[in-house]
Amino acid sequence: MKILGIDPGLRTTGFGVIDKQGNKLTYIASGTIKTPDADLPLRLKTILAGIAEIILTYTPDCAAIEKVFVNVNPQSTLLLGQARGAAICALVTADLAVAEYTALQVKQAVVGQGKAQKNQVQDMVQRLLQLSGMPSTDAADALGVAICHAHSGDALARLGVLAPGLAKKGLRMKRGRLIG
Repeated sequence: MKILGIDPGLRTTGFGVIDKQGNKLTYIASGTIKTPDADLPLRLKTILAGIAEIILTYTPDCAAIEKVFVNVNPQSTLLLGQARGAAICALVTADLAVAEYTALQVKQAVVGQGKAQKNQVQDMVQRLLQLSGMPSTDAADALGVAICHAHSGDALARLGVLAPGLAKKGLRMKRGRLIG
């Protein structure tokens, strides 16, 4: 399964593509989409077109994107949300299933703790994917999102298989707990 990870940003959007065969993760590609120093619509168009090109080039089976966190500055949060929206539009236009993960979830999956620093994420991504060099922070974050999905996707798939049987027994999940 080929997974495309996206770390959205209005100036720089990171991307990373990995392949998952069983428990083995293999690096395929990573990089960044840099937007021009221009008005918002042109930046969003650049993100949309850049991700569409990546999808055509690497033909991923699914995608994962980092969720927006709330900044101290609401304007920055809104702008980041629009960049994320452009990225999601490119993904769903290509009929890719899109999973969403918080930065905390990504750091937990890659480094083992949610308060990891950027350089720790870069280092662990390099180690996990056996890269010869250190990826840029944006590319490392995107690869981290893909790695997070590679690990989380299995658990979600197993839950999906179990859910119908639990429902037949009158059981369901609420806030991560099984209730009857």
